[in-house]
Amino acid sequence: MILKRLSILNYKNIEQADLDFSPNVNCFIGQNGMGKTNLLDAIYYLSFCKSATNPIDSQVMRHEADFFVVQGLYDTEQGDEEEIYCGMKRRQKKTFKRNKKAYQRFSEHVGFIPLVMVSPSDNELILGGSEERRRFMDVAISQHDKEYLTELINYEKALQQRNALLKQEEEPDPELLGLWEEMMARSGEVIYQRRKAFIEGLTPIFQSFYAQISGECEEVSLAYSSHGERGALLDTIRNGRAKDRIMGYSLHGVHKDDLVMQLGGYPIKREGSQGQNKTYLIALKLAQFDFLRRSGSKVPILLLDDIFDRLDASRVEQIIRLVSSDTFGQIFITDVNRGHLDRIVSAATGDYKLYTVTNGVVEL
Repeated sequence: MILKRLSILNYKNIEQADLDFSPNVNCFIGQNGMGKTNLLDAIYYLSFCKSATNPIDSQVMRHEADFFVVQGLYDTEQGDEEEIYCGMKRRQKKTFKRNKKAYQRFSEHVGFIPLVMVSPSDNELILGGSEERRRFMDVAISQHDKEYLTELINYEKALQQRNALLKQEEEPDPELLGLWEEMMARSGEVIYQRRKAFIEGLTPIFQSFYAQISGECEEVSLAYSSHGERGALLDTIRNGRAKDRIMGYSLHGVHKDDLVMQLGGYPIKREGSQGQNKTYLIALKLAQFDFLRRSGSKVPILLLDDIFDRLDASRVEQIIRLVSSDTFGQIFITDVNRGHLDRIVSAATGDYKLYTVTNGVVEL
């Protein structure tokens, strides 16, 4: 997919922007806080029906405004045009449309425009809780597997209903509890198998990217940890019912899954320097891109937000070499350093566009 044109009204600090993009490399330069990341976030919104940084839609609206609009015109691999529109008025629900036809469920749109974003907030994958790492798996798999997304929604519904019963003062109806447990197990088994296959396929690609960027200086690993490994998930959930009732929530299931991230055989959270952590995360996201490219018919859009900070010169050079190759499709990249961007566009094949961003104003 190629984003040809982006139109923005009142999105975060961007009052108005109409931008035509290169199908290859698009660069945004400006100081911190000027709005570079907000531009990438608007592109992200058009793929996922939500912001990458703020789950509350009304908070992406510019403070002085009563509505926001983000609209993108895309070219598909088959040469067709696709128009994606999102608009929202304050205190009203947002509208999301494809070619002027509104979606009934936003989940129907996820995966239509595959996208991978690398940003400073990815650091939470290492330093944050397990929910961040589950979200990484879910975002990647959901973009090419509609069944997975459906089962994820079903599992979350069953989990919420079971937790509501567990919190009751009176003893919950065991039959009703059993029904929600069966739904959790049925959907959870699908989720477990898809996550397991995803990580098994992703790990060697991730290790290859890390070796290229680091110059093979360190060994890294990635492993999937799940209650699904213990056997039948329904048995695992039911066996914990008494303890769950005491706690008031579900202690077992795929909502407790995690990724074990290691550097040199030890947890990277404990062992990694800032540069090593950043290398790990960039390699992980580039592997996600490669996974999506191989598993679907569309080349994902790649968003790179301030990726060179805290990296030594040799790692910067390797990343520039990687993203400048023809392995990737359309790239959007931000930086405060004009030198990094100049080296990328000089090494890249095809044309490019370079924009400056100042206080939400974007100029070519």
